[in-house]
This record gives sequence, C-alpha cells and structure tokens, in this order.
Amino acid sequence: MSENDVICLMGPTASGKTDLAVELVQRHPYFEIISADSAMVYRGLDIGTAKPSREILARAPHRLIDIRDPTEPYSAGNFRQDVLREIADIHGQGKIPLLVGGTMLYFWVVQHGLAAIPSADSATREDISAKAALEGWPALHAELQQVDPIAAQRIHPHDGQRIQRALEVYRLTGKPITQWQTQTSQELPFRLHHFILTPEHRESLCQRIQQRLATLFARGFIDEVRILRSRYDLHADSPVLRAVGYRQIWEYLDGQYDLPTLHQRTYFATCQLAKRQLTWLRRWPTAQRLPIENPLSNLYRRIADQLNK
Repeated sequence: MSENDVICLMGPTASGKTDLAVELVQRHPYFEIISADSAMVYRGLDIGTAKPSREILARAPHRLIDIRDPTEPYSAGNFRQDVLREIADIHGQGKIPLLVGGTMLYFWVVQHGLAAIPSADSATREDISAKAALEGWPALHAELQQVDPIAAQRIHPHDGQRIQRALEVYRLTGKPITQWQTQTSQELPFRLHHFILTPEHRESLCQRIQQRLATLFARGFIDEVRILRSRYDLHADSPVLRAVGYRQIWEYLDGQYDLPTLHQRTYFATCQLAKRQLTWLRRWPTAQRLPIENPLSNLYRRIADQLNK
C-alpha cells in the first residue's frame, strides 16, 4: 500500500462489513474507518441501522456517523464533499482510509463525481408532488419504470424524494437520470481498491438477514422509532424513513398492521434492499470478491494478500 490508497469495503446488508472493518483496524492501526451509510449519518438511528456501539467506536472510530439530526437532509453531494475532506485528513496523518458501508451511490460518487444534472425546478416538482398526492408514490414509481427502468430498479416505490428527482430530471431534459450519471468522470488524487463481501448462496444471505432482524427487534427497534416520533418533527415522507425497517415500524405504530405483519414486511423490505445492493455491485466487475461465509480471519488474509501484491 502507498500513502494515496483508499480501501473500499462494500457489500449487501447483513454481510458483516462492520465486523471485518473493525478487525482490520484493530490488527493494523494505520487504517481509519469512514462510514458510507446514508442512515448512519443521522443521530438517533442506532438500532435499526446496526450502528456500531460506543464500545466498538471507542476501539475503532468511524467518521461520518451521527453528523445530522433526523430532520436535516443529507445528499450524495453532501457525502462526497465530506468524504473527500476526511480522506485528505486521514492521508495527511499518514494513514489509510477504509471506506465501509452499503450505500452504493456513495461509493459511486466518490469514484466518478457528480454529474452536471440540471438543478431543481420548483414548478416541475410541484406538479410531480401534486400527482403523488392524488395517486401515491407507487404510481409515480410505475411512471418512472417506463422512462428509466434502471433508476426504478434501484429506487423503492415509496422513496418519494428520489422518485421525484428522477422524474424531474427526465421531464426537464428528456434524458433519464441514470444516463446523466454515467457521464461523470473525474481524476482522483488517490487510488481506490474495491473489496466486495458477497454471499455464495442467496439463501445464506436471507438467513443472515433473518438473524439480524431478530436481534434488532430484540434490542428495541420499535421503541427507537417511537422515540424518534416523539422527539423530532417527522412525517411519513421524511428522508430518514427511507432507511429499511423505519417506514415499516412507522406504519405499524400508526396501526396499519399487526406485529407479525410488521416482521414480515421488514424482512421483505430488507431482502429487496439487498437485491438492489447486489445489482449496484455489478458496476465494479474488477473488484475483489470475498465470500461472506468465510471466517473473518480468512477474509482479512485475502484482503492483506491482495494489497501486498
């Protein structure tokens, strides 16, 4: 490794990214972790995001965690600005940044920058919002599917903010937002190494998701959302509710369904998230693939051997 390396540890939800990153940092203190998770940036979203505990953070600090209140927006552009600053700071200390998380868009904008996509247009947004109020965001998602199926595959049918932006760009330019995003390219002052934790079998990932959700609910996931509802001025379309599980619990607390249905819906939503993440990960065909079924020590050796080459 050299002083301008950046390690990217990627993978679907429940693949063990945090555990491996913490082990790497403890074995070699010249690594320093930067979180690439769009939900962990928010204070108060701890249990549902599987945010590292205070004890773990004391042993292996994570940058870009707990930097926003749940009512504050945080975009991919905000992340790129923040992460470039953190990378430069870590390199300035003679250490190696270890970028870890499951928000694939964040890894993409680090590598490729942000496209010169047209800025927001209030009239177009109001028109889309009015249609969503009448027909619901899933109907707008179906419209997006017709004009930009790639974006529709990546965006959840209830993710109003991203559906609105994708449709807005298409209406303003006649060109899908995914086409704009592929036109980005910027030379970076550092070298990226991508490692992806992948399941050998889809069933093994589903089992890990089930175990993880059982742990999160046992730790008080529902109470966490209840506290967020009482402490912050949130609503059903708040950006933080894009985080998997939070919307489902919000709807459960509204009385829309019972506890068994909540567990079923949360599991399904998490599996859908993992599927979208795996689709995103195909964008890095030359990345080193690491099977999640191996013990952490074996994964560590695979990474260390590759970097030594």
